[in-house]
Amino acid sequence: MARSRYRWFIVILLFAITVVNYIDRAALSYAIPLIHRDLGLSPAETGAILGAFGLGYAVTTLLGGFAVDRYGARLVLTVAAVLWSLSIGATALATSVSILYAARVLLGVAEGPNFPALTGAVSHWLSPHERVTALANALLAVPLALAIGGPLVTQLLGWLDWRLTFVALFALSAAWIPLWYFCFRDDPSQSRFVNAAELAHIRKAEPGITAPPHAALKFWPDPGVLKALLTNRTLLANYWAFFVFGYFLFFFMTWLPSYLERKYGLNLGAIGLFSVLPWLSAAILLGVMGRWSDHLLKTTGSLRISRSWLIAGSQLVAALAVVPVALTDNLTVAIAGITVAVAASMGANAAYFAVNVDIAPQRAATALGLMDLAFAIAGFLAPVITGWVLHLRGSFADGFLLMTALALSSVLVVVLFHHPDRDREKA
Repeated sequence: MARSRYRWFIVILLFAITVVNYIDRAALSYAIPLIHRDLGLSPAETGAILGAFGLGYAVTTLLGGFAVDRYGARLVLTVAAVLWSLSIGATALATSVSILYAARVLLGVAEGPNFPALTGAVSHWLSPHERVTALANALLAVPLALAIGGPLVTQLLGWLDWRLTFVALFALSAAWIPLWYFCFRDDPSQSRFVNAAELAHIRKAEPGITAPPHAALKFWPDPGVLKALLTNRTLLANYWAFFVFGYFLFFFMTWLPSYLERKYGLNLGAIGLFSVLPWLSAAILLGVMGRWSDHLLKTTGSLRISRSWLIAGSQLVAALAVVPVALTDNLTVAIAGITVAVAASMGANAAYFAVNVDIAPQRAATALGLMDLAFAIAGFLAPVITGWVLHLRGSFADGFLLMTALALSSVLVVVLFHHPDRDREKA
């Protein structure tokens, strides 16, 4: 029997919704100058509104991981997509800072379960040796969304006003919902599009690689599970490194347009074009490193080599790349440094996700929810701290140097404590 390939269509669905997810969450960064014109925003208010997403996200990314393990990715992601579509619609109707703030909190609440659901789906739908490739393919949506999102949103803002731009984004979000609900099942054996050969391939276990669960467990994690996840040194190191990655991502996602406008006087159209290179480079490196991680695992059998060293190396490069950005007044140098920092920090993104599946395959969504909670906290702190520093000092330099210190700390933590081969056995 020829093996069907429906599992890769599932990855495409996950890729598509993550593209929509990131265009929705990044759109406000480009619309802020126009919203400032209509509503009047100080730098501190801008930072607070951009950081409001992280508050809502922190609440539900952890609970979303629990919910995915209890109810499955199909239901959780459907409800989440409905809510974040409504939050984008509410942004279009905002008439005050408080309404805009509330809409951003709701967007964070709604998008919180996205990555736990993605990880839970991959843990059930992909064989062990395909997981990082699948995660990398799905997570390519993040930098690609931010690469195309800049020109797309700035063009929409040029053609329409900011309110109609968010109406268009609402329609884009809502269009994906029925496709997901009718095409996805939590257990691949329940899908009529998966034949026996593909199901056998998905469930195939290989020596030295953790086998996936055969079906979603569908019950809440008990305190013993949470204790095991919160005391596993590799997972804790992974969470800190992912926090630092999140700080980089949210800094550039929320403040890069304003940085280019304030520091170099670029107009909205130029900002959209200059933002393409960093995110496109990140997309390329993420795809390459995802495949490289799976290749290293197959050839060496070592999770330390295929996961830990990729994470530590990418963070080290990112740490060094932002130093010249902090010190230069040259746009070319700044864009080059930002491009390297963004690409390096995101290059190992799939490896962070895969560690949760490697160590806790049957509770991958819960483990990812804990990791994504750290990411959400970074999503709140990065824009807020940057806005506060900008208000006090009027310069982005301190913000860049803080990122260097954070990235170097994560390199040290990963080198010392990130041992997935050893800690998987204890999980």
